[in-house]
Amino acid sequence: MRRFLSRLRKDERGATALEYGLIIALIFLVILSALTAFGATGSGIFNGAMDAIRSAMGG
Repeated sequence: MRRFLSRLRKDERGATALEYGLIIALIFLVILSALTAFGATGSGIFNGAMDAIRSAMGG
């Protein structure tokens, strides 16, 4: 039993998986906050471009 606990304590595979999970979560939060912050601006630019295309096509 002691040998098992010793191996379990020295095993770092779980820690690596946890670190990758934290990195992915942080990247997700950064992307989500960027989309929230710039979403309205991007939507306005897209709508302006679509209006320009519609007017150029005579609509």
